[in-house]
Amino acid sequence: MSTAGNFAAGPSRGRLLRLMFVLFLAGVATRMTILAMPPVIPLVHDELHMSETQVGLLVGLPLALFAIAAVPGSLLIARIGAQLAVLVGMLIAGVASGARGAAIDIATLYAAVIATGLGVAIMQPGMPTLVREWLPGRVALGTIAYTSGMLIGATISSATTIPYVLPAFGGSWRADLMFWAVPALLIAPVFHLLSPSRTDRQTAPIATGGRWWPDWNKPLTWLIGVTLGCNNSAFFGTNAFIGDYLASQGKAQLFGPAVGWLNGLQMVAPFILLVMADRLERRAWPFLVFGPLLLAAFMTFIFAQSDVALLVAAGMVGLTTAMTFAPALALPAILSAPGDVSRTSAGMFTISYSCGIAVPTISGALWDLTGRPWTAFLPLCVCAATLTVLGAIVARQPAPTEKAAGR
Repeated sequence: MSTAGNFAAGPSRGRLLRLMFVLFLAGVATRMTILAMPPVIPLVHDELHMSETQVGLLVGLPLALFAIAAVPGSLLIARIGAQLAVLVGMLIAGVASGARGAAIDIATLYAAVIATGLGVAIMQPGMPTLVREWLPGRVALGTIAYTSGMLIGATISSATTIPYVLPAFGGSWRADLMFWAVPALLIAPVFHLLSPSRTDRQTAPIATGGRWWPDWNKPLTWLIGVTLGCNNSAFFGTNAFIGDYLASQGKAQLFGPAVGWLNGLQMVAPFILLVMADRLERRAWPFLVFGPLLLAAFMTFIFAQSDVALLVAAGMVGLTTAMTFAPALALPAILSAPGDVSRTSAGMFTISYSCGIAVPTISGALWDLTGRPWTAFLPLCVCAATLTVLGAIVARQPAPTEKAAGR
């Protein structure tokens, strides 16, 4: 029986690098436009006279769309194929992200934000499917390629907007958002031109017109979804509360450096992951090592007073969530039958981003109810422990070919 392992020799080095580059670009496109919004929110807030609740929706709406539209994305993949679905999502996200800069009021801004989130939500379940189609014997490398793009896309737009892009456009948030839409749209034709043709793929194409609705009764869907959800909750929750938490401790001056450490150390992870790619597939060690380190980082926030300790903790949140992000995202492509990758991924994203919305909300409610800032980190501690346990369990689940062989 043919398995993914039969492709271990895989493509030539040149072809492998080309496919990894295409996946990397697609990963950049999934995050660059989304993370271009937070740095300009204060400017948007002032010009459109938004309330704090309305500002919160600007951050929350994309996450909600990632959860809500993942299953429709799986349906689109089943109808037209993963490659075309990713291209469609890329174009929708690029055009809509630029349209945010043309918003005339809050309603039109929200409409553009929703459309941007929809485009990304279509892309996300397509990425694991493309990895399985293009690189069946090198799933870990393919996943690292596009997750590295996601991390770099998120960092480049969020980190360069305030010091470089906004000053270049006279402080115009509208021009800034339109600027970031341009490279996102330019990625689309490059993605299309460099993607392999159907006859040039390393494995039989995953048929269109197949199953698309996630199997909610399947434990694997929930195991993977909650594992990635704990990762998302830890990262988004830290980003949500780190500023106010440091201010509550009389350390508001640490906010800038802490965010720098949080996002900066994420950029280290892709290089580590690339070196260790062959040791990632279906291995429990990333979760058993970095899950406890993530828990230790949250405990440091709760108990430490040292400026250095708090900065190191922020950096460890970035590093540990990045180091467990790629192994978690690789699981649908590794543990699902070829025709089930997109629907398993859709279920995973629906569950994980629902967690990413719910857990920070619970953290904020605890802070409000108790009046104690450190309680906001308690749900994040639970997420770190759950990530450790469930990640180790799901990483050891049998692949479809092993099940068929009765192993």
